[in-house]
Amino acid sequence: MDPLLISAASGMRARMESLDMLANNLANATTGGYKSDREFYSAYVAAEADQAAAEGVSPEADRQPVVEKRWTDFTQGNMRLTGNTLDIGLDGSGFLAVNGPSGLLYTRSGNLKLSSSGVLTTADGYPVRTVDGNPIQSQSKAPLVIDEDGTVHQDDQTIGQLSVVDFADRSALDKRGLNYFFNSDPQAVTQTASATVRQGNLEESNVGSADAAGRLISVMRQFETLQKAISIGADMNKSAVEEVARVTQ
Repeated sequence: MDPLLISAASGMRARMESLDMLANNLANATTGGYKSDREFYSAYVAAEADQAAAEGVSPEADRQPVVEKRWTDFTQGNMRLTGNTLDIGLDGSGFLAVNGPSGLLYTRSGNLKLSSSGVLTTADGYPVRTVDGNPIQSQSKAPLVIDEDGTVHQDDQTIGQLSVVDFADRSALDKRGLNYFFNSDPQAVTQTASATVRQGNLEESNVGSADAAGRLISVMRQFETLQKAISIGADMNKSAVEEVARVTQ
Protein backbone atom coordinates (compact mmCIF):
# COMPACT_ATOMS: atom_id res chain seq x y z
CA MET A 1 0.00 0.00 0.00
CA ASP A 2 1.12 3.56 -0.72
CA PRO A 3 3.23 4.90 2.21
CA LEU A 4 1.54 8.29 1.83
CA LEU A 5 -1.90 6.79 2.34
CA ILE A 6 -0.71 4.66 5.27
CA SER A 7 0.83 7.64 7.08
CA ALA A 8 -2.16 9.89 6.43
CA ALA A 9 -4.66 7.24 7.57
CA SER A 10 -2.65 6.61 10.73
CA GLY A 11 -2.48 10.33 11.42
CA MET A 12 -6.26 10.64 10.97
CA ARG A 13 -6.86 7.85 13.48
CA ALA A 14 -4.64 9.55 16.06
CA ARG A 15 -6.42 12.87 15.49
CA MET A 16 -9.81 11.19 15.92
CA GLU A 17 -8.72 9.94 19.37
CA SER A 18 -7.59 13.46 20.23
CA LEU A 19 -10.90 14.92 19.04
CA ASP A 20 -12.84 12.54 21.30
CA MET A 21 -10.67 13.49 24.27
CA LEU A 22 -10.90 17.24 23.63
CA ALA A 23 -14.67 17.05 23.13
CA ASN A 24 -14.99 15.27 26.50
CA ASN A 25 -12.88 17.96 28.17
CA LEU A 26 -15.08 20.71 26.75
CA ALA A 27 -18.22 18.86 27.83
CA ASN A 28 -16.90 18.90 31.41
CA ALA A 29 -15.65 22.49 31.48
CA THR A 30 -18.29 23.27 34.12
CA THR A 31 -18.02 20.00 36.08
CA GLY A 32 -16.65 20.81 39.53
CA GLY A 33 -13.30 19.20 40.34
CA TYR A 34 -12.94 17.70 36.86
CA LYS A 35 -9.35 17.14 35.66
CA SER A 36 -8.67 17.44 31.95
CA ASP A 37 -7.12 14.69 29.85
CA ARG A 38 -4.12 15.18 27.61
CA GLU A 39 -2.53 12.95 24.97
CA PHE A 40 1.02 11.71 24.55
CA TYR A 41 1.99 10.99 20.94
CA SER A 42 4.45 8.35 19.87
CA ALA A 43 5.31 6.36 16.75
CA TYR A 44 4.25 2.78 16.19
CA VAL A 45 7.18 0.82 14.76
CA ALA A 46 6.27 -2.30 12.78
CA ALA A 47 8.26 -5.48 13.37
CA GLU A 48 9.56 -5.31 9.79
CA ALA A 49 11.04 -1.84 10.24
CA ASP A 50 14.49 -2.94 11.48
CA GLN A 51 14.81 -5.56 8.76
CA ALA A 52 13.80 -3.06 6.09
CA ALA A 53 16.38 -0.59 7.36
CA ALA A 54 19.08 -3.28 7.27
CA GLU A 55 18.19 -4.01 3.66
CA GLY A 56 18.44 -0.35 2.73
CA VAL A 57 14.71 0.08 2.31
CA SER A 58 13.11 3.23 3.72
CA PRO A 59 11.12 2.21 6.82
CA GLU A 60 8.97 5.32 7.05
CA ALA A 61 5.84 3.39 6.14
CA ASP A 62 6.43 1.16 9.17
CA ARG A 63 6.56 4.08 11.62
CA GLN A 64 3.13 5.55 12.18
CA PRO A 65 1.93 8.28 14.59
CA VAL A 66 -0.31 7.04 17.39
CA VAL A 67 -1.68 8.33 20.68
CA GLU A 68 0.43 6.15 22.96
CA LYS A 69 -1.46 7.04 26.10
CA ARG A 70 -3.59 9.64 27.80
CA TRP A 71 -2.54 11.43 30.93
CA THR A 72 -4.44 13.51 33.41
CA ASP A 73 -3.63 17.14 34.12
CA PHE A 74 -3.95 17.48 37.91
CA THR A 75 -3.50 21.25 37.90
CA GLN A 76 -5.81 22.86 40.46
CA GLY A 77 -8.91 24.61 39.19
CA ASN A 78 -10.17 27.96 40.47
CA MET A 79 -11.88 28.12 43.86
CA ARG A 80 -15.48 29.35 43.85
CA LEU A 81 -17.12 30.64 47.01
CA THR A 82 -20.55 29.05 47.54
CA GLY A 83 -21.25 29.72 51.22
CA ASN A 84 -22.71 26.21 51.54
CA THR A 85 -21.35 24.59 54.72
CA LEU A 86 -21.35 21.16 53.04
CA ASP A 87 -19.15 22.34 50.17
CA ILE A 88 -15.40 21.94 50.55
CA GLY A 89 -12.55 22.83 48.22
CA LEU A 90 -9.05 21.39 48.46
CA ASP A 91 -6.62 24.28 48.13
CA GLY A 92 -3.34 22.59 47.20
CA SER A 93 -2.24 19.07 46.41
CA GLY A 94 -4.35 16.15 47.61
CA PHE A 95 -7.52 14.08 47.24
CA LEU A 96 -10.52 13.36 49.40
CA ALA A 97 -10.79 9.62 50.15
CA VAL A 98 -14.26 8.07 49.79
CA ASN A 99 -15.76 4.59 49.91
CA GLY A 100 -16.87 3.79 46.37
CA PRO A 101 -19.20 0.95 45.34
CA SER A 102 -16.22 -1.30 44.53
CA GLY A 103 -13.55 0.01 46.88
CA LEU A 104 -11.56 3.06 47.85
CA LEU A 105 -11.77 6.06 45.51
CA TYR A 106 -10.25 9.54 45.51
CA THR A 107 -11.78 12.82 44.36
CA ARG A 108 -11.29 16.58 44.23
CA SER A 109 -15.02 17.22 44.02
CA GLY A 110 -16.19 18.52 47.40
CA ASN A 111 -19.90 18.93 46.74
CA LEU A 112 -20.92 16.96 49.82
CA LYS A 113 -24.29 16.14 51.37
CA LEU A 114 -25.81 14.33 54.33
CA SER A 115 -27.61 11.06 53.63
CA SER A 116 -30.99 10.26 55.13
CA SER A 117 -29.14 8.48 57.95
CA GLY A 118 -26.87 11.46 58.58
CA VAL A 119 -23.71 10.11 56.94
CA LEU A 120 -21.53 12.64 55.09
CA THR A 121 -21.26 11.57 51.45
CA THR A 122 -20.29 12.84 48.01
CA ALA A 123 -22.97 14.07 45.62
CA ASP A 124 -23.10 10.50 44.26
CA GLY A 125 -23.77 9.04 47.69
CA TYR A 126 -20.29 7.64 48.42
CA PRO A 127 -19.42 7.91 52.15
CA VAL A 128 -16.51 10.23 52.90
CA ARG A 129 -13.74 8.53 54.90
CA THR A 130 -12.08 9.79 58.06
CA VAL A 131 -8.37 9.35 58.77
CA ASP A 132 -9.20 6.13 60.65
CA GLY A 133 -11.26 4.77 57.75
CA ASN A 134 -14.73 5.31 59.20
CA PRO A 135 -17.58 7.35 57.73
CA ILE A 136 -18.54 10.68 59.31
CA GLN A 137 -21.84 10.38 61.16
CA SER A 138 -23.63 13.57 62.13
CA GLN A 139 -25.10 13.65 65.62
CA SER A 140 -27.85 16.24 65.17
CA LYS A 141 -29.34 18.73 62.74
CA ALA A 142 -26.80 21.37 63.74
CA PRO A 143 -24.51 22.62 60.92
CA LEU A 144 -21.11 21.03 60.44
CA VAL A 145 -17.97 23.10 60.94
CA ILE A 146 -14.92 21.92 59.00
CA ASP A 147 -11.44 23.17 59.90
CA GLU A 148 -8.64 23.74 57.41
CA ASP A 149 -7.06 20.41 58.39
CA GLY A 150 -10.33 18.59 57.68
CA THR A 151 -11.47 18.15 61.29
CA VAL A 152 -15.28 18.10 61.43
CA HIS A 153 -17.21 19.54 64.37
CA GLN A 154 -20.87 19.54 65.30
CA ASP A 155 -22.41 20.99 68.46
CA ASP A 156 -18.88 21.84 69.64
CA GLN A 157 -17.95 18.15 69.43
CA THR A 158 -15.34 16.62 67.09
CA ILE A 159 -16.97 13.86 65.03
CA GLY A 160 -14.08 13.00 62.72
CA GLN A 161 -11.32 14.25 60.45
CA LEU A 162 -11.54 14.01 56.67
CA SER A 163 -9.01 11.71 55.06
CA VAL A 164 -7.12 13.93 52.60
CA VAL A 165 -4.20 12.11 50.98
CA ASP A 166 -1.82 12.44 48.04
CA PHE A 167 0.41 10.25 45.87
CA ALA A 168 4.07 10.71 45.03
CA ASP A 169 3.38 9.07 41.65
CA ARG A 170 -0.05 9.96 40.29
CA SER A 171 0.41 7.90 37.14
CA ALA A 172 -1.16 5.00 39.07
CA LEU A 173 -4.46 6.90 39.33
CA ASP A 174 -7.07 5.82 36.78
CA LYS A 175 -10.24 7.79 36.20
CA ARG A 176 -13.55 6.38 37.37
CA GLY A 177 -16.46 8.40 36.02
CA LEU A 178 -16.02 12.17 35.88
CA ASN A 179 -14.64 13.06 39.30
CA TYR A 180 -13.13 9.94 40.84
CA PHE A 181 -9.79 8.19 40.68
CA PHE A 182 -8.82 4.60 41.50
CA ASN A 183 -5.34 3.57 42.60
CA SER A 184 -4.47 0.79 40.14
CA ASP A 185 -1.00 0.14 41.60
CA PRO A 186 -0.90 -1.55 45.05
CA GLN A 187 2.70 -0.35 45.40
CA ALA A 188 1.65 3.31 45.07
CA VAL A 189 1.09 4.21 48.71
CA THR A 190 -0.62 7.36 49.92
CA GLN A 191 1.15 10.16 51.71
CA THR A 192 0.15 13.21 53.70
CA ALA A 193 -1.40 15.87 51.49
CA SER A 194 -0.47 19.54 51.55
CA ALA A 195 -4.00 20.66 50.71
CA THR A 196 -5.93 23.06 52.91
CA VAL A 197 -9.64 22.34 53.29
CA ARG A 198 -11.77 25.39 52.46
CA GLN A 199 -15.33 25.08 53.78
CA GLY A 200 -17.97 26.89 51.75
CA ASN A 201 -15.90 26.64 48.54
CA LEU A 202 -15.84 24.38 45.50
CA GLU A 203 -13.01 23.75 43.06
CA GLU A 204 -14.01 24.31 39.46
CA SER A 205 -12.91 22.26 36.45
CA ASN A 206 -9.34 22.94 35.32
CA VAL A 207 -10.42 22.86 31.66
CA GLY A 208 -9.64 26.18 30.01
CA SER A 209 -12.56 26.53 27.61
CA ALA A 210 -10.77 28.91 25.24
CA ASP A 211 -7.61 26.79 25.15
CA ALA A 212 -9.56 23.53 24.69
CA ALA A 213 -11.68 25.05 21.92
CA GLY A 214 -8.55 26.34 20.17
CA ARG A 215 -6.88 22.92 20.36
CA LEU A 216 -10.08 21.30 19.09
CA ILE A 217 -10.13 23.56 16.03
CA SER A 218 -6.42 22.92 15.41
CA VAL A 219 -6.83 19.14 15.53
CA MET A 220 -9.89 19.33 13.25
CA ARG A 221 -7.86 21.28 10.69
CA GLN A 222 -5.06 18.70 10.91
CA PHE A 223 -7.62 15.97 10.34
CA GLU A 224 -9.01 17.76 7.28
CA THR A 225 -5.48 18.23 5.88
CA LEU A 226 -4.73 14.52 6.26
CA GLN A 227 -8.08 13.69 4.68
CA LYS A 228 -7.18 15.87 1.72
CA ALA A 229 -3.78 14.16 1.48
CA ILE A 230 -5.50 10.79 1.19
CA SER A 231 -7.76 12.13 -1.53
CA ILE A 232 -4.77 13.56 -3.46
CA GLY A 233 -2.83 10.30 -3.02
CA ALA A 234 -5.76 8.26 -4.28
CA ASP A 235 -6.11 10.53 -7.34
CA MET A 236 -2.37 10.23 -8.05
CA ASN A 237 -2.51 6.43 -7.85
CA LYS A 238 -5.55 6.38 -10.12
CA SER A 239 -3.80 8.60 -12.66
CA ALA A 240 -0.69 6.42 -12.53
CA VAL A 241 -2.71 3.27 -13.17
CA GLU A 242 -4.54 4.89 -16.07
CA GLU A 243 -1.25 6.13 -17.54
CA VAL A 244 0.31 2.66 -17.34
CA ALA A 245 -2.76 1.15 -18.96
CA ARG A 246 -2.60 3.72 -21.77
CA VAL A 247 1.10 3.04 -22.44
CA THR A 248 0.68 -0.74 -22.51
CA GLN A 249 -2.17 -0.64 -24.99
